[in-house]
Amino acid sequence: MRILGLIGGISWVSTIDYYKAINEGVNEKLGGLNFSTCIIYSFNYAEIKKNNDNNDWDSTFKMIAEASENLKRSGAQAIVLCANTMHLIADRVEEKVGLPLIHIATATAAEIKKQNLKKVALLGTKFTMELDFFTSKLKAQNIEAIIPDEADREFIHYTIFEELGRGLIIEESKQRYISIINKLKDQGAEGVILGCTEIPLLIKKNDVTIPIFDTALIHSKAAVEFSLA
Repeated sequence: MRILGLIGGISWVSTIDYYKAINEGVNEKLGGLNFSTCIIYSFNYAEIKKNNDNNDWDSTFKMIAEASENLKRSGAQAIVLCANTMHLIADRVEEKVGLPLIHIATATAAEIKKQNLKKVALLGTKFTMELDFFTSKLKAQNIEAIIPDEADREFIHYTIFEELGRGLIIEESKQRYISIINKLKDQGAEGVILGCTEIPLLIKKNDVTIPIFDTALIHSKAAVEFSLA
């Protein structure tokens, strides 16, 4: 079994889901008392958020790269960034550290392709929705991504940091998320990517009428497959 290096705390709430899903995935494959061999480096989310607010991705890169180097020295054989937004610097981290980095968008694109979908909605932080580090991986598989309008993007971004990242589940917010997804469905979305690892805390597959792609679960599955390959 290859040792996974998980970088979490961004947020700790979804890091718990990663740890659970990866361990359950290994056990499903191997049975018995077999579980994941992994190491977790968990950040203080406030430090990451401060960099985000200042658009200071160089500082975040240095933090993530240093954490990855620590994991590598501890025996990790691959890096798993337990957050969508952090993949903005994923390619730089992989090149710097010299370990495979299991990319969340690549894994998600592969799952969408399996369902033969060509157009999907993408929800996440403003960075994930507006920049191309995620959508470029979709485009490489001939998948078109559509995003909410500006007001809805602001709302989603706010709730990720101020509600979901704190473990707060608010029914009013859930209903607006469902409304946003339905609007994107009316624009032709055949599925919806929950492109922030906290959104699945709020939105479940029975809440909407199109397929959802839970990036945290998809990413965890890809990590399990790598670990056991």
